[in-house]
Amino acid sequence: MKAPPRLQTLVDEGLIDTVVRQLMSGKEAMVFVVRCGDETRCAKIYKEATHRSFRQAVDYTENRKVKNSRSARAMAKGSKFGRQEQEAAWQSAEVDALYRLAAAGVRVPRPFNFFDGVLLMELVTDAHGDAAPRLNDVAFTPDQALQHHATLIGEVVRMLCAGVVHGDLSEFNILLAHMPGEGDLPGVDEPVIIDLPQAVDAAGNNHAQRMLLRDVANLRDYFGQYAPALLKTDYGPEIWSLYQAGLLSKETPLTGHFERSTADVDMAAVLREIDDARDEETARRLRMAAPAV
Repeated sequence: MKAPPRLQTLVDEGLIDTVVRQLMSGKEAMVFVVRCGDETRCAKIYKEATHRSFRQAVDYTENRKVKNSRSARAMAKGSKFGRQEQEAAWQSAEVDALYRLAAAGVRVPRPFNFFDGVLLMELVTDAHGDAAPRLNDVAFTPDQALQHHATLIGEVVRMLCAGVVHGDLSEFNILLAHMPGEGDLPGVDEPVIIDLPQAVDAAGNNHAQRMLLRDVANLRDYFGQYAPALLKTDYGPEIWSLYQAGLLSKETPLTGHFERSTADVDMAAVLREIDDARDEETARRLRMAAPAV
């Protein structure tokens, strides 16, 4: 297909050779399948802030640092230049998170380049070499649900040990990729986590705990449809409690149970959780209603 204007620059620079097709278009970005030499990759084009509507962006950008002091001052003032710099920081946050998490062994797409607001990264594929489906598009047996849930809880722990909370983790931004087996062993399907521009620093963002609890609850509720025993688990508070105590590592055994404190309840925090849950359900319904690409 003809290269869109935002990708033509990458073609001119020799970073990609051809644009194969559009893979998806969401509120935050458009993704295209591209060819780079002998490899098939994907190119993620971030939409401008005026054309996207990510919920509660201020919570996600809290305490994000920029190296340039002029940019930081402009962002604080909200000037036109500041808004441009804030948009650039929002886009580069995903790139930084991908490199950071890949180095920590988290299952995320491998990033290759970030140029002119376009992220070039690995195309996550299924057993046939086609673009891997989202979890939302796949049905599971109880055993498969238990297995994938356990894998993803492990990934959440790896992310947190690397200092990162996804912030918007759900069945809509996890792909089911096919991993080829070694030697004569058959390949297996494994979840791969995507969409990280809203990822937050676990230690530097006051909303990190709430976001992690919501991420883990989303996994529980989704896989609990197939394996109801998961609905009784409580991994989120257990993981965060171990993290706060400095006891969390990727080898830390988890039980899925947590004894809550009987201290007075923070009603403001409870109401915030209710509002977030309502907003999350609204966003989920909109995504479910959106036509497939």
